[in-house]
Amino acid sequence: MQKLFKFFSQRLLYVIIDIIVTITAMVFIIVKFNEFFVYYYTISVVLSIIIVVLIVNSKRNPGYKIAWIILVLLFPIFGGLFFLLFGGNKLSRRIRRTMNIVDQRTRESLPKNDALIEILKQQNKDAAAQSTYIQNYAYSPPYVNTVSTYLASGEDKFQHLLEELKKAEYYIFLEYYIIAPGVMWDSVLEILVQKVNEGVDVRVIYDDFGSITTLPYRYDKQLENLGIKACIFNPMKPILSIRMNNRDHRKIAVIDGHTGFTGGVNLADEYINLHERFGHWKDSAIMLKGEAVWSLTVMFLSMWEYITGKGEDYNLYKPHLHCPFPIESDGYVQPYADSPYDEEPTGETVYLNLINRAKKYIYICTPYLIVDHGMITALCVAAKSGIDVRILTPGVPDKQMIHALTKSYYKLLLAANIKIYEYTPGFVHAKSFVVDDEYATVGSINLDYRSLYLHFECGVWLYHTQSILPVKNDFLNALLFCHQYTMEDYKKTHWFQRFIRAFLRIIAPLV
Repeated sequence: MQKLFKFFSQRLLYVIIDIIVTITAMVFIIVKFNEFFVYYYTISVVLSIIIVVLIVNSKRNPGYKIAWIILVLLFPIFGGLFFLLFGGNKLSRRIRRTMNIVDQRTRESLPKNDALIEILKQQNKDAAAQSTYIQNYAYSPPYVNTVSTYLASGEDKFQHLLEELKKAEYYIFLEYYIIAPGVMWDSVLEILVQKVNEGVDVRVIYDDFGSITTLPYRYDKQLENLGIKACIFNPMKPILSIRMNNRDHRKIAVIDGHTGFTGGVNLADEYINLHERFGHWKDSAIMLKGEAVWSLTVMFLSMWEYITGKGEDYNLYKPHLHCPFPIESDGYVQPYADSPYDEEPTGETVYLNLINRAKKYIYICTPYLIVDHGMITALCVAAKSGIDVRILTPGVPDKQMIHALTKSYYKLLLAANIKIYEYTPGFVHAKSFVVDDEYATVGSINLDYRSLYLHFECGVWLYHTQSILPVKNDFLNALLFCHQYTMEDYKKTHWFQRFIRAFLRIIAPLV
């Protein structure tokens, strides 16, 4: 009974009910005024045709276009209206004005480092080309005076995060998709409260949808009562709106500007295997110390400014102001952010650059594999060219439909000699690429349409750093606990399952 009461008390349920009521009301109006149905139908068909033309001529991903075109043509009465509500990405003037201001502040705070890229070009032109793209289109320059440490599990990240939080003297910035009460968050919160009492500036951003089933309504007020400044990204509202699709999926922690974390690990107990949901949870993160943390700091401050609308003096938080240790050099480190509002698929392009420049191997770790034709082609061409391409996916899914979609791509990939491994102990949530012992990227970006096109994301591109081999070794160690999925496994799949997966591929970009 207590669980039932808890379920019905969740805000998510109210949001779902309100949306269902809205849709039901629309249907009721149409049925009630059925004498006008012919006129409504005619207008709807004309609207759908116009929308299909607009979709075809848009700059969107081809897979996304096809999915919406099929939906609009199959359901001309509601398809066009649904696209207007959910399919577009048009921002209001107020939001666009705010984003332009934030983008400008970001560019000013992260000036280009062309001199460093020139040095990199002398070493490796391919690496310099990748770095140039990130600098020019994600407005994130490369750095050298930074040490990167790969953390191969949520438990490792948790331990290091607690240690670094305890050292904070000036400020702590946390930005997470999910926060959930439990051992992990409670331990972090205890330190945050202690640091607030010591005069440290502590700020927290969390995504409302990501935390809607874990945190109570207006949890930010509870944090503020403890002296912690808090913001909610894109609060859930019981209305049909495209903006509800855009979520803050980033995981960022910054301590005093000189130490930062990102990766796949949220602040909830399943990420450190204290609460089992889908078997053993395999995740990863990366810790940075040095100048590159400045980019993570700017990412946080720009998001804070976007949510609150209040300007910040970014210069007060620069790494060298509060760094108590000498900064070392460890290869090239380039944190980058990806926004759904700039029409530049930075996360996807970083992945494609790594794939297209590989010469020996590409090892990919991802919880979801729902990709477009361009990504499939790049992976298959690499494998057909003799490059060792391996992909690690979950053995225990967190979402059955998404897992079915992931499997729907297996046949194409296997036919190109790509090796696929399923992590049998549980769920893989890590998001990493490692290439040729030279490059790697670790971050929050999944290989699915939502991460690549709809969410705010972040990652760290690495070249010749000490953290690259640990990324590779972690991948190879995980394979010891995997089942290699082969074409024989595919042939044993029931025809009905194959059909369902093929059908789901049609709507993959909308999931």
